Amino acid sequence: MDAETNGKMNGHSSLVVCFGEMLIDFVPTVAGVSLAEAPAFAKVPGGAPANVAVGVSKLGGSSAFIGKVGKDEFGFMLADILKQNNVDNSGMRFDPAARTMLAFITLRDDGEREFLFYRHPSADMLLHESELDRDLLKKARIFHYGSISLIDEPCKSAHLAAMKIAKDAGVFLSYDPNLRKQLWPSDEAARDAIMSIWDQADMIKVSEDEIEFLTKGEDPYDDNVVMKLFHPNLKLLIVTEGSAGCRYYTRGFKGKVAGVKVKPVDTTGAGDAFVGGLLSSLASDLNMFKDEKRLVEALRFANACGAVTVTKRGAIPGLPTRDEVLQILHQNSA
Repeated sequence: MDAETNGKMNGHSSLVVCFGEMLIDFVPTVAGVSLAEAPAFAKVPGGAPANVAVGVSKLGGSSAFIGKVGKDEFGFMLADILKQNNVDNSGMRFDPAARTMLAFITLRDDGEREFLFYRHPSADMLLHESELDRDLLKKARIFHYGSISLIDEPCKSAHLAAMKIAKDAGVFLSYDPNLRKQLWPSDEAARDAIMSIWDQADMIKVSEDEIEFLTKGEDPYDDNVVMKLFHPNLKLLIVTEGSAGCRYYTRGFKGKVAGVKVKPVDTTGAGDAFVGGLLSSLASDLNMFKDEKRLVEALRFANACGAVTVTKRGAIPGLPTRDEVLQILHQNSA
């Protein structure tokens, strides 16, 4: 049974289930300094898969999160934030022996982001296959995941098992590699792991930087280079270009959708807001990638989701409501 028929057969579901890490980002209270120079930090909930789950929910969609946090104050806080944002957190697990993952992030004056991760190991790495909520996975219309959960066992095996459960149930698979080189033992290990599950996804979203990384330095703006990443089972490949918008590639057509102009304050979470926006549209119309006009509309909406997010600080707090997105689209078309 394929994903296209699944949505009709289990008609109750437009659920987007996101799998992976949820953590606390600590961001400096002043801009443009290195981590060492920062006088103080503010704590912000983060983690790409969790951001996407909240993004879908804030737009009025149905979402759930599967992952592991520490059985500690930060872990309980994160579970509560999901609940407050109407994300089903029943697939979350709490590890009594490991802490919730922490990341210190700063945007220096030169525009470079600095990351410092605390995960030796953190609870998100310790999710076991036996702890997966199988019913939740089978109920999904879309299963969304990244690559950070492939770095270490036992989480890697849990990730692969979750993909198999979802795929066997006819669920549509969405993949955003979300490369964080600092977390991998080597570039080669990152490349191999990211590509090891590449050909199972129905949709993949990558950035220009990730294309360059995965193709070992080839030109991310060259369609021929991008098409090397288009595997036979893939229905939709999206390349995001930050404020410039995105490109789309399907079996039948390809094109570009311009970005939505705003004054950026903080780019954290923009990519996750984009994915949340796109998945919220796809969840109600899984055949969208066959109709270029509908796909372009959905991508314009997703671009606007990213644009709203960069006008606010922090990922989850910055994720937009549907009204905010429609307002910014209206302003941009005026």
